[in-house]
Amino acid sequence: MTKLNILIVEDGKTQREMLRDYMAAEGHTVFEAQNGQEAIDHVMSGPVDLALLDYKMPGMDGMEVLNRLKAINPGIDVIMITAFGTIETAVDAMKQGALDYITKPVDLDELGILIDRIAERKVLIRENEILRQRLWKKGSAPDQIIYKNRRMEDLINMVGRVAPSRATVLLQGESGTGKELFARLIHTMSPRSEKPLIVVNCSAIPDTLLESELFGHERGAFTGAAARRIGKFEEADGGTLFLDEIGELFPPVQVKLLRFLQEREFQRLGGNQVIKADVRIISATNRDLESKVREGSFREDLFYRLNVVVMNILPLRERKEDIPLLINHFIKQFARENDKDIQGTSSEAMDLLLKYNYPGNVRELENIIERAVVIARDPVISLRDLPFQALPSHPREGARQGKESLRGAIEDMEQEMIQKALEQADHNQSRAASLLGISERMLRYKLKKYGFK
Repeated sequence: MTKLNILIVEDGKTQREMLRDYMAAEGHTVFEAQNGQEAIDHVMSGPVDLALLDYKMPGMDGMEVLNRLKAINPGIDVIMITAFGTIETAVDAMKQGALDYITKPVDLDELGILIDRIAERKVLIRENEILRQRLWKKGSAPDQIIYKNRRMEDLINMVGRVAPSRATVLLQGESGTGKELFARLIHTMSPRSEKPLIVVNCSAIPDTLLESELFGHERGAFTGAAARRIGKFEEADGGTLFLDEIGELFPPVQVKLLRFLQEREFQRLGGNQVIKADVRIISATNRDLESKVREGSFREDLFYRLNVVVMNILPLRERKEDIPLLINHFIKQFARENDKDIQGTSSEAMDLLLKYNYPGNVRELENIIERAVVIARDPVISLRDLPFQALPSHPREGARQGKESLRGAIEDMEQEMIQKALEQADHNQSRAASLLGISERMLRYKLKKYGFK
C-alpha cells in the first residue's frame, strides 16, 4: 500500500499523539499541528497528502482551516474529526470539500480502512495523470476513451502498466464496448507506437482465406494465387497485430498462431521459407473462450498463450454514469461533421437514454446519437429524434404501454441499423457484420429472424 504524508490537526495532545502513533505504525509519514495556523504553515512549507482535521478548535475552527488548506492545495484530502456528530455538520464539511467525516472517540480500524481507500485512490490518480502525459507526448488525445466510471479508470490504468511490456493481451467484452479502442491505446502507449498497428477481424474473413490473410501465400499455393502475397504478420513486423473475434479462428490457423507465439516464426501458405517477425499480439473476443476450450473448438495451449493479461471491458449498462459524457461527446462530433447547431438533449430524452440498456453498447449509443443529430429540427435533441417510437412519449402514457413496447422498439431499431449497414456495405454481409460489430453468423441469424431478402 502507498504510504502517505499525513498531517494531524488536533488541539488535544492525547488525541493527537494517539493518532500519530497509529499512523506511524502503519508506515505513514506523520506531521502534527495543534491549531489551524500551524496546519496552514506546514502545508505551505511541504507536501501533504491527507489532513486529519479536528472540527472544534480554539481560534480558527476546522471549517475555516479546511477552506484555507483547499485554497493552498486543492489536491489535499481532508477527513474531519469531531465529537459533535450531527448530520448538518457532516453535510457542511462535505460541501466545503472534505472527503469524509468521522466522530470521536475515533475508531482506529474504521480510520485505517478509510486511509487505505484514499491511498489506493491517489495511486490511481497519479497513474492516470502519468498516462495522460505520455499520451499527450505521443500526440494522442487522452480522452479517446471517455469515462467517469471507477472500474473503467482501473482498466485505463492497467493499460498504462501493460503497454510497455511485450505480453500478449486478451480483451474480453460484448460487441460495441470499445475493445479496438483499448487495443489502439495499448499500441499507442507502447515502444512500438512508431510501427504499424494492423487490425484483423477474424469473423469477417472466410475460413478459406484467413490463413492467407494472416500469414501470406506463395504463388500457386492455391487456385487463383497468381503472385506472392505478404500477410498481416509481415506487415505488422516491429509493431502490433490486433486479432478481433479471436474465437472465430478455425483449427489450422490456431496451430500456426500457436507456433508463432512459441517460436516467433511462421511460413507462408504454400511455402517452405521460415520467416521471423517481431509482432506483439493483442486479441479480442465477445465469446467465452474457456467454454470453447471445454467444447474442443479452441486449443487450450493457444488459450493460455493469449491469456497472459486479460482485460474485461465493461458493457455500457454497467457504466451508466458514463452515458451523459458519451452523449455530449457524440453530439459535438456529429454536429461538427454535419454542420448543425445541436446543443444537447431535452431532459426527457436524456432520461430515456439513461434508462435504455444498450445491447449494442457504446457503438449502439453512437449510432443513436448520430441519427438524432442528423434528423433533429431543433438545437436540442428531443424524444421524437430518438429511435424508440414504441416507447411511451410521456410518463402518463406508461400505464397503457407494456413490456412488449420496449422489446418492439429494440427490434425496430435493430432492423433499421441492419438495413443501414447493408446499404453502406453494398449488401455484402461480411462487411455489414463488421460495421455492426457482430459476427457474420449472428447477422445471418438476424436477417432470417426479421425476414430480410
